[in-house]
Amino acid sequence: MQRNRQNWTGLALGVGAFLGARALVPWSRAYDLRDKVVLITGGSRGLGLLLAREFGRHGARLALCARSPEELERALEDLELRGVRAAGVVCDITDSHQVDRMMDAFRVHFGHIDVLVNNAGVIEVGPMEEMTLDDYQEAMNTHYWGPVYTTLALLPEMRRRRQGRIVNITSIGGKVSVPHLLPYCASKFALVGFSEGLRAELAKDGIPVTTVVPGLMRTGSPRNATFKGQHRAEYAWFKLGDSLPPASMSAQRAARQIVCACRHGDAEVVLSLPAQAAVLFHGVFPGLTADLLGLVNRTLPGPGGIGTQKARGAESTSAFSESWVMGLTDRAARENNEVGVR
Repeated sequence: MQRNRQNWTGLALGVGAFLGARALVPWSRAYDLRDKVVLITGGSRGLGLLLAREFGRHGARLALCARSPEELERALEDLELRGVRAAGVVCDITDSHQVDRMMDAFRVHFGHIDVLVNNAGVIEVGPMEEMTLDDYQEAMNTHYWGPVYTTLALLPEMRRRRQGRIVNITSIGGKVSVPHLLPYCASKFALVGFSEGLRAELAKDGIPVTTVVPGLMRTGSPRNATFKGQHRAEYAWFKLGDSLPPASMSAQRAARQIVCACRHGDAEVVLSLPAQAAVLFHGVFPGLTADLLGLVNRTLPGPGGIGTQKARGAESTSAFSESWVMGLTDRAARENNEVGVR
């Protein structure tokens, strides 16, 4: 009995030492971002632009892509004023041919790409009754196929050089599916699965893959999301959730944590305490989580309004959505290139 106790104690100490050493290794080998080329999809505004600023602060050179030429130009001007070296290419990542052309253009400009940040996203809010098959396809094309296209386009050169990093910006909606965001959440679940499996597959090649799971952040993005059904009411509740601390976190702080996770090759980072609590609760009580979210769904706006038509947040304003309560989100929109001529 004494021998067994000693064996178990030795095993526990050995496992503890292994886990402790494993935890310390990434911190001792932090990735130096100076002069590294970082490609950020959806890098012209919101979190993408904040990440560009933060990577630039660490001395990286930025390669940005976005669908809007005007937004991309404003983002490049913003970075230039901050002393960040950056280039941009207009690209819709849901088109694999455009992705290939973008990669060729950046290779000509920079020579190679060291870090890929799959950040581009779309948000569509409304009850399930108003969502169409096109909505699900758009979400999957943007959040799943887009990252697949960019990743597969870069992997051969990363493997050949045996270096590189991939960061996939998923969502708390990719861990816990919430009402009125069904196409978004389903596609983010797909990206989480791709990202986690990719890390396991690429470990042998020395290419760390980091899965980022943000909760609510004050990026200013609600005005550029799309809303269906009773769109003004949908916009109001969605913008409110994005506006109020502690439910939402500073997007600048989120960007700092994401870049830190990239530098240290972390497997996953869940941003904000509410998001961490939600992931933990869902992991232990998945059925209860679904039942509670079913109750939440009863409090959200029902079908009707504009039905299956789409309206941007900027077109869905009301007295409440423009009140002082939403001030932090409105300020973030102005600071992060979410407000501009379309």
